[in-house]
Amino acid sequence: MANINYDDVLSTTLTNRVGSLADNMSKNNALLSRLKSKGNIRPISGGSKILEELEYGEGDMTWYSGYDTINYTPKQLFSAAEYSLKLCAVPVAVSGEDLLKNSGKEQVLDLFEKRVENAIKTMSNKMSAAVYGDGTGSSGKEIGGLALLVADSPTTGVVGGIDRSSSGNEFWRNKSTQMTEALNADNIHKTMDKMYMSLCRGTDKPDLIVCGHSIYGLYESTLLPQQRYCDNKLADAGFTSLKFKGADIICDGGQDGHCPEDKMYFLNTNYLYLRHHKDRNMKVIGGERMAVNQDALYKIIGWAGNMTMSNAALQGVLINKTEE
Repeated sequence: MANINYDDVLSTTLTNRVGSLADNMSKNNALLSRLKSKGNIRPISGGSKILEELEYGEGDMTWYSGYDTINYTPKQLFSAAEYSLKLCAVPVAVSGEDLLKNSGKEQVLDLFEKRVENAIKTMSNKMSAAVYGDGTGSSGKEIGGLALLVADSPTTGVVGGIDRSSSGNEFWRNKSTQMTEALNADNIHKTMDKMYMSLCRGTDKPDLIVCGHSIYGLYESTLLPQQRYCDNKLADAGFTSLKFKGADIICDGGQDGHCPEDKMYFLNTNYLYLRHHKDRNMKVIGGERMAVNQDALYKIIGWAGNMTMSNAALQGVLINKTEE
């Protein structure tokens, strides 16, 4: 290596930039941005599992008068879903040759800045894609995203250690509607309304609807000009949104988007979380790293955690019929 002090310069560059990496990740994805605004991007302190407490039962209430007996039968009202800890990392590598070619102080700093910027972009984009995955990517090492938590087939599979196919676990199934005809201008509002209403429970309602650009464009085309308004907070964050019964509709498809074109997710984000380990939230792993058999300098940015859910019944997915 041309100069061992380059390691210190790269470390300083990473420290200055990686401190805001977690924020940049949430700014790159509308769902993560919403979770952050609700305080649902939360740290965990340790352990091999991430636990989310679930309230799925009701206690006893007795109508009575005078000296009637007030009955109480012990019941299990709470349980917990267990999610595995998933890990990912992005390396920042600079070859000795590149350092020699950029030996001036300003050139070296610019070289490191570009490498770190690319690592941040890579981490943000890969995490945004994983948010829509089912956790089977990379041989099952990826986080479990919406395809797992808000599944097309909610009566099958295991989520958070709970088997959705088992009798008694109906509470852990999201809503799913497979269209028998393609969405169009005549049926989209009625179809969306049916899904939305099926997810309402008192004041609990879907607050975020995420879809690909085709469904988003179809819905937008059915609105009157004065109805095309958006949430100011999302707009300030750089996301274009429409409204449906108070819920924000976000397009996250097309180029650089990750929401499947045939899906429309109706989400109650009060019960969705991104949980990260307090010691591994987009932080540099380890110290000085020199390649054993290469003329190169390495640093690794790491993250550990998972996407979790505490209520499945208030989440839904609408699956459009695709052209054959």
